[in-house]
Amino acid sequence: MSNNFTPPPMPSYGPPVPPPPPPRKNRTAIVAVAAAVVAAAVAAAVTAGVTGDDGAGPAPTVTVTETAAASEGDTSVAEEATEEEAPPASDESDDGVYALDETVTYESDVEVSLSGFKRQVSSEYAMPEKTPYVRFTVKVKNSGTKTLDVTLLTVNCSYAKDGRSSESVFDSETGLEGNPQTKLLAGRSINVPWGCELPKGEKLIQIEVAPDFDSETAIFTGSLA
Repeated sequence: MSNNFTPPPMPSYGPPVPPPPPPRKNRTAIVAVAAAVVAAAVAAAVTAGVTGDDGAGPAPTVTVTETAAASEGDTSVAEEATEEEAPPASDESDDGVYALDETVTYESDVEVSLSGFKRQVSSEYAMPEKTPYVRFTVKVKNSGTKTLDVTLLTVNCSYAKDGRSSESVFDSETGLEGNPQTKLLAGRSINVPWGCELPKGEKLIQIEVAPDFDSETAIFTGSLA
């Protein structure tokens, strides 16, 4: 028996594996950096074009306000505000103020006038007593077609530029008894004596008269001697 032993051949593992290639640079990072640089350059160019300067500055803040377009025949807001601030002037020039010797005629054809101004001093039995006052006559003429209730006649006085209140003087002995206690038929007139407090040193007086509750108050004013 032979002692020579030949080992079986070793299994084949293929060719040797080549060494790994050297690491490559990160192209993604390079591309991102390049894109950022380009974007910055473009932004600087746009800003310079907007501001007109060579150097880049902050972009302006723009506020957009929507304004509705007015249709034909509409008035703009500015024109409306002007019209509201300056209302149209009234065609009526009568402000309800009259001189002491004027006559006021109402739409109902009722006329009111004052006359016979005299300075006096009330008696000791009057109210208020021993007080300087001006006496005058209120004439009411009913030229209308309806009966006028002159029991509702009102007369109020004031004097001086600062509008000091003036008391009405009542004195039955001199005929100062206030409102007439009668109604005024159409076509008739009535004279009502009246007195209002007026200190001796005062000249300016204001007398407000309304023939009844349905009529506007007429303001008579002027200076007395």
